[in-house]
Amino acid sequence: MKALSIVASGQIKVVEIKQPKPSDNEVLIKISAAALNKRDQFIRQGKYPNIKFGSVLGSDGVGEIVEVGKGVNKKNIGRKVIINPNINWGNNEVVQSRDYAILGMPSNGSLAEYTSVNFDRVHDVPKHLSDEEAAALPLGGLTSFRTCFRWGQIKENDNVLISGFGGGVAQFAFQFALAAGAKVYVTSGSKEKIAKAIALGAQGGFNYKDADWHKNPWQTKGGFDVVIDSAGGDQINTFIKMMRPAGRIIFYGATNGLPSSLDLYRMFWNQITLQGTTMGNDKEFASMLAFVSKHKIKPILDSVRPFDEVVSAFDDIAKSNKLGKLVVKL
Repeated sequence: MKALSIVASGQIKVVEIKQPKPSDNEVLIKISAAALNKRDQFIRQGKYPNIKFGSVLGSDGVGEIVEVGKGVNKKNIGRKVIINPNINWGNNEVVQSRDYAILGMPSNGSLAEYTSVNFDRVHDVPKHLSDEEAAALPLGGLTSFRTCFRWGQIKENDNVLISGFGGGVAQFAFQFALAAGAKVYVTSGSKEKIAKAIALGAQGGFNYKDADWHKNPWQTKGGFDVVIDSAGGDQINTFIKMMRPAGRIIFYGATNGLPSSLDLYRMFWNQITLQGTTMGNDKEFASMLAFVSKHKIKPILDSVRPFDEVVSAFDDIAKSNKLGKLVVKL
């Protein structure tokens, strides 16, 4: 079968490998659509710990169960499913275990014609979504759901700022916050992306390339209850200045690195929380799917491409004009 493998440092390649057989309590899934994540690109670039060459990449996937291992009812054959990419989260819902891993390196992932996973990793696909739309959900959707609701505690009428609108996790956070009834704002370096966000329901958008963009009082509408960020760096201090009392800044990445300083004085005086987060636990995955189904949320797709173009799709992950998820169809 065809699969996308990390074959050497900085090198990914579509290779022919043996089709897997499901072990006990596993199912074999014929993948119909899979999505790319920045995690895959970080592995390709050697920026991820404990890289295992020869692994099949991909954490997001949808497909049909075509074979089951011992312990799984054969009635599941033919079932359309979405894969929960968590492996060994553990019993503590707040934080992952030491044995935690994500599908797609070191275990073989979804960017292949077939993949096998434990039966407890699969869920029914939300009925309102196509395979391509559903394939965009798992990693980004789960990260956003945990960010918005476990840590952000977003509720109706909260003022919420999503930084870097256009990325996979950010676009889900934007949609989830809107569905919760929040007043949502975005930042972006692209006027086109800001216009798109407003067309989709944002109250407003701010171009972070503009000098002192945060200082105009009308922009913040009295400050933010929640800021969701993936970049880190010195803009954390900008967010601290924009928070309402007891506001919450939740970050799931640090592409801009560490802040050169941190305004602790303003943080403790205004009771501000700075909270890191990761993907999310298994219960949150099920809750995320239910939330998506209830609110009929459809992921924003940048493009859907044939699997033969998967390597070139990787080159587009970090492009500034990308808006939404990159999906490949098998």
